[in-house]
Amino acid sequence: MKFEDLLLEIGGFGRFQILILAVLCLLRINLPMHFLLHNFLAATPSHHCAIPHQEAFMNLTMEEVLLISIPQKPDGTFSSCEMFSQPQFHLLLNSSLQPENKSAIQHCHHGWVYDHSQFTSTISTQWDLVCEQRGLNQATATFFFSGVTMGAMVFGYLSDRFGRKTMLQLSLMCSVVFGMLSAASVSYTMLAITRTLTGVALSGLSLIVLPLGMEWVDVQHRTFTGILTSIFWSIGNMLLALAAYLVREWHWLLVAVTGPCVLSIICLWWVPESARWLIAKGKVKQAHRHLLRCARMNGKKDFALWEDMPLTMYAQRIVLQREYKNMGGSYSYISLFRTPVLRKVSLCSGVVWFGVAFSYYGMSMNLTGFGLSIYLSQFVFGLIEIPAKMVMYVLVNRVGRRQSQAWTLILTGLCIGANIVIPKSFTSLRSVVAVMAKGFSEAAFTTVYLYTSELYPTILRQNGMGYTSFMARLGGSLAPLMFLLDEVWQSLPEVAYCGVAVCSGTMAFLLPETLNMRLPEGIEDIE
Repeated sequence: MKFEDLLLEIGGFGRFQILILAVLCLLRINLPMHFLLHNFLAATPSHHCAIPHQEAFMNLTMEEVLLISIPQKPDGTFSSCEMFSQPQFHLLLNSSLQPENKSAIQHCHHGWVYDHSQFTSTISTQWDLVCEQRGLNQATATFFFSGVTMGAMVFGYLSDRFGRKTMLQLSLMCSVVFGMLSAASVSYTMLAITRTLTGVALSGLSLIVLPLGMEWVDVQHRTFTGILTSIFWSIGNMLLALAAYLVREWHWLLVAVTGPCVLSIICLWWVPESARWLIAKGKVKQAHRHLLRCARMNGKKDFALWEDMPLTMYAQRIVLQREYKNMGGSYSYISLFRTPVLRKVSLCSGVVWFGVAFSYYGMSMNLTGFGLSIYLSQFVFGLIEIPAKMVMYVLVNRVGRRQSQAWTLILTGLCIGANIVIPKSFTSLRSVVAVMAKGFSEAAFTTVYLYTSELYPTILRQNGMGYTSFMARLGGSLAPLMFLLDEVWQSLPEVAYCGVAVCSGTMAFLLPETLNMRLPEGIEDIE
């Protein structure tokens, strides 16, 4: 007997499953508020070199002071990283003239002056992470995603060993502790360390929520579950825009986005451990208790009256079947590559996850150049994800998982590529194409979460999700660093995002289709 048969006996998808999903969806709101926080935490407002002895120019306007003190770029804007060593008063007569000699231009030696109209304080303005230190500013996102990468491997293994709920509780508690420590950071080093540890902690939440929900629903509602939990990521995305708009000081913004994790810990106590996992581990009595609770809440009174029969018999039969098939073997990440089909699935899904995350975070962290404020861009990018998910709900059930995964990635890359050739002055057209790219990218992310949870057998599902999450976070870690390539060629970051998205999309065609298939229990089920 398969676990899906047991779920159907106790109500399939009823009130019990709805309540579980409601709590898990609330938990998922926490993720984008930290994963995309870099957009506001490390935002760099307009700035220029601090001008020493500025009081000596009291008879000049601010524009004139800048004109004689700061070099101009070809587009007429003032340089952010250079200044004149001596005031160039002759530029007051003709601003198109050149400085008196090349040695008149130097780097900023007296700090910077920032435009605080949009941000009261960011880590960029607090520690002057601009110009030569710009790489450290982008590295804060890389530190966070490196933590998520490490945590994916750790929580993937631990949740298979010690249970989904236990690790989910640990993830949330650690997220609160390290999130608050990040808010209290007094140096860049402290922030880098605490943000890395926050990433490690949040990876558990990212990794476990969907599989835990999936393991409590029947085959017919798996797609619905995946789409529903994904929608709450988009809601969190939009709430981040609201929080950042209201709280413009980075210390308090970190407190604002970490606080909901405390509420999540309180809500989580009601969610039961995965009965599927308990049975797979031979913990029949605990699974029996949760299954009876499910039966009662779903109105299956015939089962609720029989405390010992027939649920215990069903559970024991499943355990016996598993023991017969797996002979009590233990599994690790190496097991993902031991058999031919599983090896192919793991290699291809790893590439797909890398491409999905690399292109998604590349676009999500580039909110400028579209004629909108950074807050509105963040909100719109989150809003467009919801209809994209709705469309995917239909497509993955009609077209299938494989085709949906492949084409959403390829179209993401094509839209990114289109914006490379569209002139900067066409802000409206660029905005439309960027929103389309964001929609396709989110559709790809929604599909890959659902798809991957169906590709791996129960005994390796969390290991598989841990491995693919590792690949995704590797892509997420590298994505913000690509922005530094604009010093080589302004469009090089977009070329990288485009190329990776298209290549990973073609790899998705090599994965097996899982539409309307039972979740595999053991390795033999997919070989």
